[in-house]
Amino acid sequence: MTKYLFVYHGATGPVPTDPAAIKAIHDAWSAWFGSLGSAVIDGGNPVGKSSTVKPDGALVSGGGTNPASGYSLIEASNLEDAHRKAGGCPILKNGGSIEIAACLDM
Repeated sequence: MTKYLFVYHGATGPVPTDPAAIKAIHDAWSAWFGSLGSAVIDGGNPVGKSSTVKPDGALVSGGGTNPASGYSLIEASNLEDAHRKAGGCPILKNGGSIEIAACLDM
């Protein structure tokens, strides 16, 4: 089995303050992670706005054109399996996307 980094993009919007909305979001993510079972190595977290270090060392804020909004580490047998597992992610239902990358052992 291979570890895959899932980097979530988009669909962050304003952070809800309504307890029912917060619960609905948490429930959706918990249900998806639950459906993946032991394949979830690290459920990860949302992330704040990113910055980019340019080749000249300059730090540019703003996260670029498609900033990351969170991450997870998921175990899968191959890219197709990782793709299948990503299919039920709540971020996809809200217009976001998932970047999938195999973690290479060094």
